[in-house]
Amino acid sequence: MKYICLGYIEPNKFENLSEAERNALVDACFSYDDELRKNGHFAGGEGLQGPQSAATLRWENGKVAVTDGPYAETKEQIGGILILEARDLNHAIQLMSKHPGVKAGPFEIRPAADLSGMMQESEERRG
Repeated sequence: MKYICLGYIEPNKFENLSEAERNALVDACFSYDDELRKNGHFAGGEGLQGPQSAATLRWENGKVAVTDGPYAETKEQIGGILILEARDLNHAIQLMSKHPGVKAGPFEIRPAADLSGMMQESEERRG
């Protein structure tokens, strides 16, 4: 089953590390990602640019409104996603608890939704 892991980072936490500490953390993260790949658990992932590069779309007054920045005004911002293949949520938690990225901020883990039935029904209605 696929799990979407949302990696959050606290503002300035990464930037306040020394260069050696940043390099060690990055290298450890990529090394663990390689281990996940080798064992068939890494199904994809991407890092994200900072929240200042985001745009948020909302439906307001019958049209799309676009605002700069992230939707949530929180201290921690999403830094990336990792798509994990795991037996169940406990297995996903076990795998991600070893990820060095947890030191930079929390990971939220959610099962991927199976939308195949909904897509099929929609195709039939539209077809």
